[in-house]
Amino acid sequence: MTKLGIIGAMEQEVESLLAQMQDKASRKIAGSTFFSGTLEGLDAVVVQCGVGKVNAALCAQILCDCFGVTHLVNTGIAGSLCAELDIGDLVVSRDAMYHDFDCVHFGYPYGRVPGMDVTAFPADDTLLAYAFAAAEQVNPGHTKIGRVASGDLFVADAGQKKRIVAATQALCTEMEGAAIAQTAYRNHIPFVILRAISDKADDSAQMDYPTFERIAAHRCAEVTKRLAKQLQEAQ
Repeated sequence: MTKLGIIGAMEQEVESLLAQMQDKASRKIAGSTFFSGTLEGLDAVVVQCGVGKVNAALCAQILCDCFGVTHLVNTGIAGSLCAELDIGDLVVSRDAMYHDFDCVHFGYPYGRVPGMDVTAFPADDTLLAYAFAAAEQVNPGHTKIGRVASGDLFVADAGQKKRIVAATQALCTEMEGAAIAQTAYRNHIPFVILRAISDKADDSAQMDYPTFERIAAHRCAEVTKRLAKQLQEAQ
């Protein structure tokens, strides 16, 4: 039986999903409230994890250990690293890596976590296909599949953006996805990351972000809801 774990960092990223959940029950663990119920008829657990990699990984592991989820989706907003991705466009992860993890001095590729056999954690092919189809329904012609780069840094500087692109070749940057991807990878749980672009991750980011964060977050949540429906129908 499929059980979908859904993680968003901020209230805006999960509020519309929680409003549409049926038969909700809540449980607080490690400072986060986990809402169990059904979404589009699918068993699901939704949590607002808080910002950053540690919060994200903590909630992802709790979803695995305490709720027995079979799939993980990370929904939310991101800064664009690609000139072709404008505000409101959507990204579906092919894989995810850290842009702020550097053990090159010890012989590891940039972004590689020691002990891991990959630098970028690959998303599940089926979830990727479902997510892309859902994104195309929500915003036709404005979805790209590619790499998501994560780090504990809100990117609001053109120089930072340039360095991250050079190091990762990612389409967008945010603060949770790769930590959730690593947790899923270590637990052998299929995952995908969904991101709606809220800013250009450059000198305009501080201006763009407050204006567009809610619109982008709700658009990404709508994709997540449609993905849940596809998973439910495939059971």
